[in-house]
Amino acid sequence: MKHAILLPITFLLLVYGCAKKQEEEKKVTTEKFCLTAALKEKVSIETVQMQAVTESFSLTGNVAYNADDVVQFSSLVNGLITNTFFSLGDYVKKGQVLAEIKSTELNSLQAERKSLQSQLLVAKRKLQATKSMYENEIASQSDLISGQSEVDVLKSSIENVEQNLALYSASSEKSVFQIKAPVSGYIVSKSMSPGTQINDNDGPLFTISNLSEVWVMVNIYSMNLNDVHEGMDVKITTPAYPNQVFDGKIAKLSQVFETDEHVLKARIVMNNSNLKLKPGLTADVLINKKVAQKEMVAVPAKALIFDNNKNYILVYKDDCHLERRLINPTVKNKDFIYFESGLEVGEKVIVKNHLLISEQLKDNELRSTNKN
Repeated sequence: MKHAILLPITFLLLVYGCAKKQEEEKKVTTEKFCLTAALKEKVSIETVQMQAVTESFSLTGNVAYNADDVVQFSSLVNGLITNTFFSLGDYVKKGQVLAEIKSTELNSLQAERKSLQSQLLVAKRKLQATKSMYENEIASQSDLISGQSEVDVLKSSIENVEQNLALYSASSEKSVFQIKAPVSGYIVSKSMSPGTQINDNDGPLFTISNLSEVWVMVNIYSMNLNDVHEGMDVKITTPAYPNQVFDGKIAKLSQVFETDEHVLKARIVMNNSNLKLKPGLTADVLINKKVAQKEMVAVPAKALIFDNNKNYILVYKDDCHLERRLINPTVKNKDFIYFESGLEVGEKVIVKNHLLISEQLKDNELRSTNKN
């Protein structure tokens, strides 16, 4: 009788235990990963669209100062540079003394001015005497006019000498000519130092440029001529800022090949208010060209997840429905990846902070597979 009562009870316990185990297993296998509110704020989601297919190619170039916004200084006198007060790359202000020149021309001008001042003193005394004689009717009006004319000529000559001395910023204390900055800006070239002998027919001693706008001069080879034209948008990177992309536009395309380099030069005008682009820096210029007016489904290249030699993207349906989708891109460039199949226009993909989410989904898939 006891055994008869225990059997049904044991059977019920077994059934209950199996049901509970199945319920727990079901709970594990159906557990989903959901985006929390905090995590969702850190991700970026973009909608899949049709876009014109473009291919990218890279050209090399160099940052240069804006040749239309420079001042080159050439000496108007001969002499010896005795001092310089600036270095290449310095910022200088208009009127700032940059160098001093010892010149025999300074001595000549100063001697000429002293001689003219002595002559003027004599001419003034002579004119005063002539005026007295004219008032006493001893001298003629012609004598008076001649004396006044001599004084005026000497005054004019002294003014010319003083203007020349001011033009060369002559310093009477040091007996040198001072070279002053004609404008404010950065010294982008320099060909002078203490001890340099200069002549008035030499080239520029220095060049000042306002670097708020610079040029990127790009080398275009003959094979790329059909793909480059004025007005094209380009992206520029430099070794100094490898993770920063500068946007620019081709402003001018030369019509003549450089004989030495066998390239055509293109000019990109760049805003440089932050002064990051220094003249002399090398630059990589990325250009996108359209491919025969063809359109394909496209997503940003940054959405791509490369895992175990396969390509994935993270498809977003809602916060609790995310899919790691295996894809096979048809065309890729630096900005976009294009598909003929595997994605539909209007679907949404996560393009920022998606690697962590992808790993979580991957772990969930593995646990689900192991349970099954």
